[in-house]
This record gives sequence, structure tokens and C-alpha cells, in this order.
Amino acid sequence: MADDAAERTARYKREAAEAAVERFFQAGMRVGLGTGSTAAFVVRALAARRERGLLLDVLGVPTSLATEALARELRVPLTTLDAHPVLDVTIDGADEVAPELSVIKGGGGALLREKIVAQASRRVVIVADVAKLSPRLGTHWPVPVEVLPFGWRSQQRFLEALGARVTPRSRADGSPFHTDQGNLVLDCAFGPIDTPVSLAARLDSRAGVVGHGLFLGLVTDLVVAGPSGVEHRVARS
Repeated sequence: MADDAAERTARYKREAAEAAVERFFQAGMRVGLGTGSTAAFVVRALAARRERGLLLDVLGVPTSLATEALARELRVPLTTLDAHPVLDVTIDGADEVAPELSVIKGGGGALLREKIVAQASRRVVIVADVAKLSPRLGTHWPVPVEVLPFGWRSQQRFLEALGARVTPRSRADGSPFHTDQGNLVLDCAFGPIDTPVSLAARLDSRAGVVGHGLFLGLVTDLVVAGPSGVEHRVARS
């Protein structure tokens, strides 16, 4: 049963990714490539279209070293934000999606680069399976907070004072998880968040916090797949 559920989830992720690439990637674009299991399907879908002779002049900006490695393996041409500081569109996954298309990201540990790339994009498309939908951010997923290693326990105390149950992220072998920038990630379970804008402002103002997984007002589109098929939703302006 667990294997069947995992296979269904993977199928929904792939369906959403393929639909988003078909809809939003166009010839000549400079695009952001997200990080994580769903975003990997985006890179694979782009590579598959290139094998058919399509989107050959599209250049991607990866949001992590892992995505960069996958893109190079699949011969997807890459560029940088320094060369192209404005991107046409970014397609990325999310850990939790609220009805207004605010999202929590960072389960893959690339939250800082993902937000930088999203902020540089004219359009930000989230692809997700239906299980990622939530009535309110924080209901099902903690907020990842990226902090400098220096004095990180003081950040933990600060986050706990905000009401979070804080878990320092570790790797499978028990060693601390480090981001591509060499920082630590503190996973902060706040429960359902009543005022995400206020919480984001508190996190943004804290020295030593270099990023967080609350992506508010950035997502323009959602492509979500589930038992009923693939659905496209647009953020309200």
C-alpha cells in the first residue's frame, strides 16, 4: 500500500511538472530551475522536449548544486543570474501551498537560492501534487529557517520565543545539514500560522537569519495534479 501511494504521488508530481513545462516554457526564455523531487521532474521534462528538438535555446538557472548536476547530466544548458539578472519564469516545487498561493519551501534545503531566483523572475510557477494543498501555512509543514553557523543556538532561542518547536536539520548519518552556502537549517514547527506576513517580517529583521521558507506574494501560478487530473490556478492580483 505504501509503495502504491508513493507511486501515485510520483505520478502526480510528474504530470504537474510536464504540464507546467509545456505551458510556460517557450523558445528563447531564461528560466529558473527549482530544487527537490518535483522540480527534478521539471528538469527531466525540459530535457525530454529538447530531445524532440524543442526549446533548444532555453537557458536555465539552477537553484542548487543538485539541480545543476542533474541539468548537466541531462545536457540542459545553464546560465547564471549574473549573466541574466531577470528571468522569464521559474518553475519549482513546494512543501505546502495555501489557497492564496503563499507557500512553504525549503524541504530540499535550497530555500535561499530558490527565493533569490524567484524574486528575479517575472513569473513563478509552483508544481505540486494535491497532497501539498493546505488550508493554512504551517498546518502540515514546518518553516525552514536558514541561519549562519555562528551563534546558531541564539537563533534557536529566538525562534522558540516566537512559538516554534525547533529541530536542527541533520543528514541521514546524523551530521548537521549544511546548505550550498554552508549554513544550517532550523525546521520550525509553528502550527497553523495566523499572520505569515508578520512572521516573515520578524524573521527578515533578525541578524543571523539569512533566509526562510515563507514565500509570500511571489507565486503567480500553481499547477497541481491529483486523481482528478491537472489543474492550473492563478494568484489573485
